[in-house]
Amino acid sequence: MASKTRQPEQQAPPVQRLRIRYAKRGRLRFTSHRDFGRAFERALRRAGIPMAYSSGFSPHPRISYSTASPTGAASEAEYLEIALAQVCVPELVKSELDRALPPGLDVLGVVESDGSSLADRLTGSAWRIELPGVAPDVISAAVTTFLAADSAPAERMTKNGLRTFDARESVLRLVADDQGMELVTRHLTPLVRPDDVLGAMTRLLPAFAPSQPLITRLRQGEVNHTTGDIVEPF
Repeated sequence: MASKTRQPEQQAPPVQRLRIRYAKRGRLRFTSHRDFGRAFERALRRAGIPMAYSSGFSPHPRISYSTASPTGAASEAEYLEIALAQVCVPELVKSELDRALPPGLDVLGVVESDGSSLADRLTGSAWRIELPGVAPDVISAAVTTFLAADSAPAERMTKNGLRTFDARESVLRLVADDQGMELVTRHLTPLVRPDDVLGAMTRLLPAFAPSQPLITRLRQGEVNHTTGDIVEPF
């Protein structure tokens, strides 16, 4: 007699989805996206958040991550969504999660999701790039050269080898000042990061070549193509 095949466990659908904004600060900017995921799941357990789980043989908590900032970059605007098995008060979830996460991974806000796709709401980012040791006139020259270029090749090593792409296409705004620059980018494919832009700028103007840039994502959200501003999903 044939043995019955064990069927995967079916989980109940979520009853609530919460959208979370968090920051990566200080030394925690060196936390990789994978390391953050592990730390966040531990925080959910410690905080006693009633998570909804996926169905299947290996259920896992329903967490939807958005575009993560590069390892080494700080951020004031990282986003994710969680699905819950019980309805919770967003402010209580915020306080409990913030208490459970290490200092430097800080929960800035929790709101109930409006049902829209978080990924569709995150189409651009605003960045602050500090450039210690780079003279203001060199920063200004690098920005002018980059903005005047029809294209600005950037290179990145991927699992399939070295990939070349145009960093200029993603840049909506780039403004120099005495300490660094303000950068606004669109989220295209491949995703252009601030270090890609800096690398492309150095190829166009080798005298630029910043050695220790300090990168912070200030805002993330929908691009207003009329003004170039970022409308945040909260």
